[in-house]
Amino acid sequence: MKRLLLIVLLAMAVPCAAQRPPVLIQRGLEGESASFTAFRQKLDSLVHWGTGDVRVLHVGGSHVQGGTWSDRLRTRFLSLRYGLDGGRGLVFPFAAALTNTPVSYTTSYSGLWESHNCIKADGSDLGLTGIAAEVKDTASRVAVDLARNGGPVLRQSYAFNRVDVLGEGEMEPVLLLQGRDTVYGVKGHQYTHFDLPYYTDWLQVFFKGEGRYTLRGLYLDRTGGGFTYSEAGINGASTSSWAKCSHWAEDLSRVMPDLVIFSIGINDIQGHDFDSRRFKENYRFLLRQVQDVNPSCAVLFSGINDSYYKGKHVNQHTPDVEKAFRELADEFDGVFWDMYEVMGGYGSSDSWKEAGLMQGDRVHFTPAGYRLIGDLLFDAIMAYPVISSEAEKSPAL
Repeated sequence: MKRLLLIVLLAMAVPCAAQRPPVLIQRGLEGESASFTAFRQKLDSLVHWGTGDVRVLHVGGSHVQGGTWSDRLRTRFLSLRYGLDGGRGLVFPFAAALTNTPVSYTTSYSGLWESHNCIKADGSDLGLTGIAAEVKDTASRVAVDLARNGGPVLRQSYAFNRVDVLGEGEMEPVLLLQGRDTVYGVKGHQYTHFDLPYYTDWLQVFFKGEGRYTLRGLYLDRTGGGFTYSEAGINGASTSSWAKCSHWAEDLSRVMPDLVIFSIGINDIQGHDFDSRRFKENYRFLLRQVQDVNPSCAVLFSGINDSYYKGKHVNQHTPDVEKAFRELADEFDGVFWDMYEVMGGYGSSDSWKEAGLMQGDRVHFTPAGYRLIGDLLFDAIMAYPVISSEAEKSPAL
């Protein structure tokens, strides 16, 4: 596919005029993908007519758990047309696990919880979020609040009226809503489904009965369709971490994405050696699960950023990871976005740090950096050449 090459001079994202902005090379998505073309056609149809249901899932490490990158993409997609909000999608009560919650929502908890994630656990009770919290008493609760303080007046509300509680155990999950209404659900395999009596942007989950319950997350949905952007990120997670999650495919079937953006990789090169064979095998394991759940699902590999190894020197393995991504994209009808080259290639993390776009470790971005990466990736997605589908054409009179 012909690459889109655009020199971007960064100005607005730089926090200080004295800091010299890096020069970025924006690249279009690489690869000719029938499934990604179908995704774009489905998205264009939703934007054009305002009907339909498009779901995106973003999977990665701390770049994704922080939430700024994914929230920027979510905001840009929803800005394509007023009223596209299809629900907040996948969330997890990270507060109960004593770790950071993505910036687009807040969580709280009470009582005693035991948590573990895919970094150290064996993964036997983990799913799509890569993390779980176990409760053993009826006094323990978690809450999710989608109303961000200090946000713009016309921001998306992400109100929902359907919930899937992902998990298993002898205890029964019950929802408490803003109006103090208690809602009971219908148990399915590895989840409990709830239809709410009204739309809300806040809920609390508590548990009844004896035994235990292992909570893997919640999917917040709404009737009528729309656009939904979910994220699944765990600080420090590598491809080996995600491949351990036994209930990954089962939870994925509740999300049923049209596009999965894979951003796993930066943690695979944080050692002295990088095993390309194992890296690709881990990805193949995840990709086959995506294909099993939704054979028409599109896949986008976002690549990884230029970075430093333990703050000492530029990581030498990044080009090897990018090569592996290209091979996987060819193998699985995916597309690839070369973040490494977009940043400027080898050693570019130095100029990004000087511009206030990367943190001192030269691995993680600042909020401004994540927003910029989100804008660049969004532009690449929307620039992908797509032949107009029949759904975009005006209906016959």
